[in-house]
Amino acid sequence: MSESASEAEAVPGAGAESAPVTEHDPATPAPLNVPRTPTGNAEVDAGLERLADTDHLATDGHLEVYEDVHRGLRDALTALDARPGPPAPAGHPAAAPR
Repeated sequence: MSESASEAEAVPGAGAESAPVTEHDPATPAPLNVPRTPTGNAEVDAGLERLADTDHLATDGHLEVYEDVHRGLRDALTALDARPGPPAPAGHPAAAPR
């Protein structure tokens, strides 16, 4: 084996069989590939899926998506507070004046 062939084997990515390296154009949006795990709550899961829209937007478009998702999450939390729960425990009745 020639010296140049053994050098190509020793260097990862060297040689004719390696895939061509493509450079990312920093002017175009790049997916963040952040995993989004479903929560089981339809409203919250819809908000999480909406975050995927930022993968295809320039940075200046992210704010609108983040505000939309934040509003949806805030509404979901507010709805939890508004749900009727078990009745409040009865307090001690005040002594009625005689």
